[in-house]
Amino acid sequence: MTSYSALTTIKGEDAASRLAEDLETLTPEPTGVGVFEIEDGSGLWEVAAYFTNPPDAGGLAVLSALHLAKPFNISDIPEQDWVSKVQRELAPVLAGRFFVYGSHDADKVPDDKVPLLIDAAMAFGTGHHGTTKGCLEAFDTLLSDGFAGQRILDVGCGTAVLAMAAAKMLPHPVLASDIDPVAVEVAQANVIGNDLQNRVNCVVAAGFDAPVLSENGPYDMVFANILKAPLIGLAPDMGVHIADDGYAILSGILNEQANDVISVYQQNGFNLIQKRVIVDWTTLILRKNRPNFD
Repeated sequence: MTSYSALTTIKGEDAASRLAEDLETLTPEPTGVGVFEIEDGSGLWEVAAYFTNPPDAGGLAVLSALHLAKPFNISDIPEQDWVSKVQRELAPVLAGRFFVYGSHDADKVPDDKVPLLIDAAMAFGTGHHGTTKGCLEAFDTLLSDGFAGQRILDVGCGTAVLAMAAAKMLPHPVLASDIDPVAVEVAQANVIGNDLQNRVNCVVAAGFDAPVLSENGPYDMVFANILKAPLIGLAPDMGVHIADDGYAILSGILNEQANDVISVYQQNGFNLIQKRVIVDWTTLILRKNRPNFD
């Protein structure tokens, strides 16, 4: 089976990061995105996207024009090669106290950081996307403020990097769910790779209608790094299944969408605690209000 790559070059790291993040909005969505510097003194960066289905050539042309990048070079590649290529290109990511890395960078883990090993490039959430990094930094902020919740859920877990971060910092088991069975398989592999198989339970579930999610609440904190529409759709259930004074860490939100998401969650009993922006993406920390019976 053939998979596909789309490669371009662009001037500057910030511009390359913005282009890489916009690639995530394509349909079909890339299964991996890499950004790395061309070390020839030119200041150019290469942006590489990998697809299991033929990419949208028109969409790629529009993105390259909008970002003033070179036109994308689309190529067929053997399926077994692209995962290892993405892994080689992904540099470690520091997000607060957390250090996200691939096994090829195991020798770079700082002694004073919490390591999170992510080798699977087939699911969203390697830590390199602004949304995942934003969620880790938001969680780091809550930990610094003394958060010590017992019931934690990661909805739309992807690689389970957020669930694993919680499991490494808190003494109680963490639940991770995704609607995609392949993502759950990847998540389980990552959990085993981080020796957290007794600490993170990965399940296939579509929202809180699934008994495994609804019966394990109320939650002290829920991660939901998905997209605007499903986040808004989940808001009423979040209001029901998050404990009073509990937290929601939400991302997958473009900056211009943030106020809409905030408004809907306020209508469902949450207050905004923090709004964090990384390039084009916003991460929110919201706290569930305690009912006022006066």
